[in-house]
Amino acid sequence: MKVLGYAAKTPTAPLAPFNFERREPRPDDVVIEILYCGVCHSDLHQARNDWGFSEYPIVPGHEIIGRVKSIGDSVTKFKADDLVGIGCMVDSCRECHPCQQGLEQYCEEGNIQTYNGHDRFDQRPTYGGYSQIIVASEDFVLRIPQNMDLKSAAPLLCAGITTWSPLRHWNIGKGSKVAVIGLGGLGHMAIKLAHGLGAEVTLFTRSPGKEADARRLGADRIVYSTDDNQMVSVANQFNLIIDTVPYVHDIDPYMSTLTLDGTLVFVGFLGDNPPVNTVPMIIGRKSIAGSCIGGIAETQEMLDFCGEHGITSDVEVIKMAEINDAFERMLKSDVKYRFVIDMASLTA
Repeated sequence: MKVLGYAAKTPTAPLAPFNFERREPRPDDVVIEILYCGVCHSDLHQARNDWGFSEYPIVPGHEIIGRVKSIGDSVTKFKADDLVGIGCMVDSCRECHPCQQGLEQYCEEGNIQTYNGHDRFDQRPTYGGYSQIIVASEDFVLRIPQNMDLKSAAPLLCAGITTWSPLRHWNIGKGSKVAVIGLGGLGHMAIKLAHGLGAEVTLFTRSPGKEADARRLGADRIVYSTDDNQMVSVANQFNLIIDTVPYVHDIDPYMSTLTLDGTLVFVGFLGDNPPVNTVPMIIGRKSIAGSCIGGIAETQEMLDFCGEHGITSDVEVIKMAEINDAFERMLKSDVKYRFVIDMASLTA
């Protein structure tokens, strides 16, 4: 089927209108009209080939909210007009150990990315949510709670699940102490979700003036990581630190703030980070870990939790034609806290 989207055709080209073909629906497919699509830092990195594996033309977008247009003959989970979402992946092998555990994000064959991937049946490139329509297997489609504001729900499909998954994996709840490094798209969701789970939440930041906003989002305390006295005051406290910083940075100052058996988990940075002093790790049995989005069941759990607790992202809605300006503003952290594209604005 013919679809209009926005694509980057080279690493240096601005995104522009792009006509392409979606596959004809298979028996287990859901055809979705896209209503809103969040703008993730990954979209910018992939469009500009910052990670070195982008394939062009590339249609970004993996925070997708839409309405079901039609379903394949074997679909049982959805019907026409249902409100649904698609996150960062649209398929996996479904047979390996992680997939069998509902951890499709760690598929041993590699999950099929919503964009910049290849369909595992016909090897056609996958194109993302900066477009009118998407087609995906019902097993990788999420149900959106009826009470959610749709535009504000879009970033839950990446920023939300990326921070929810480590909170759940490390059993965060009432009585837990969680710290979040960085207050951006990921950081603001980490604060909201940790607070919603009943944890005591601290924001680590290097930038003055974020106290009021952090507290509005659910933080109980703000600590300036450049202030040695403030860092000493939170030594040996945190069960979990969620590190959302998307660039190379020194994590040594934060390791002393973990409690016995505490963990610092990277969710924002891909690449080689500076070496870490292992002394605090050894004398306090502290860990450094990484975490990648979440499985489909876990993502649905997160959406349902957010629906029950009234949690969505703080967003600024833009038109599709404003995406290149939004990318530049995102590089300057000039958004609170996530851009979302109103796909009704998409025109050739």
